[in-house]
Amino acid sequence: MISRTLFRILQVIAAMILVAAVAQACNIPVFRYALERWQPDSCEVIVFHRGKLSADDDVQVQTLEKASLAGNGVANLNVIRFDVEATQDKELSNLWATVKDNVGSSLPTMVIRSKHGKDRIINHWQGSLTEAQKVGLLESPARAELIRRLQSGDAIVWLLLKSPDEDRTKVVREMLKAQCEALPNKVELPEGIGLPGSELYSEVPLLLQFSVLEIDPSDPGEQFLIRLLTGFQPEAAAAGEPLIAPVFGRGRALEVVPAGQLDAELMEDLTVFLCGACSCQVKEQNPGFDLLLSTDWNTVLFGENSEGPPPAEPTGSEKAKEPVLVPIPEGKRSGK
Repeated sequence: MISRTLFRILQVIAAMILVAAVAQACNIPVFRYALERWQPDSCEVIVFHRGKLSADDDVQVQTLEKASLAGNGVANLNVIRFDVEATQDKELSNLWATVKDNVGSSLPTMVIRSKHGKDRIINHWQGSLTEAQKVGLLESPARAELIRRLQSGDAIVWLLLKSPDEDRTKVVREMLKAQCEALPNKVELPEGIGLPGSELYSEVPLLLQFSVLEIDPSDPGEQFLIRLLTGFQPEAAAAGEPLIAPVFGRGRALEVVPAGQLDAELMEDLTVFLCGACSCQVKEQNPGFDLLLSTDWNTVLFGENSEGPPPAEPTGSEKAKEPVLVPIPEGKRSGK
């Protein structure tokens, strides 16, 4: 049985494909459009405290603030300090009311949440400042490898959160890797890439290249990422089911899908959508959520001395590059 969340995503994708069939204003593939033009949503790190923070706690919060984009760092996070006795904010007060019973008198504490699609917020982590350091909030080996692959040209990286049951993991692993091998021969990129309105700006190779990145649920260095993924599918995670998330662009996950709901046909449908013409350029109208990653996307993609990313929505008359029809190279056919 397909989940309501996944059903909604498929409805959105179907509508976008229909729009694209009627009028393609932009022939850039969705995954590449997202890589070059979509700025990641910031993950909210809300620090609940009572009165003035201690010197040590304040240093820890400042470290997070400096790592954020607002603090001239590279992590897509937004740190919000909330004094439970002094700050007047209805939304955060309501959030505090839902978590304080679990916290008791133990303050300060953090709640970390992410935007999901257009109108949904997921609270996927709660704990102390010390715990946040231990779970790999800002960085982890899996996310570093994810960043490397996306910046090297992978169109989609399929995150696989393994089950404690290796037999269950093996089944979905084999399906994912088989499809990563087969789909470059079945999926076609749009024609007209490089022409006015469909310009490319980064030197990252445009490839039909897909890979699988596995995450061990017992890995202590990946607990923040694991909590994020399981927060979208808590029942499936509690049942020991592997979870899969197709990630593209600047670390945008289309959805977290329990293994029992993902087959080769659905995987192909999602791939066709992400490799098809970007019929809807507005990020907020697309499904998905952004992972918390620490990397300077604009410098990697466009260089130290560039003017930054192109406009979020193409006008058909951009002057940053002369129109050039881009030949589509053959992708690396590997599941990694």
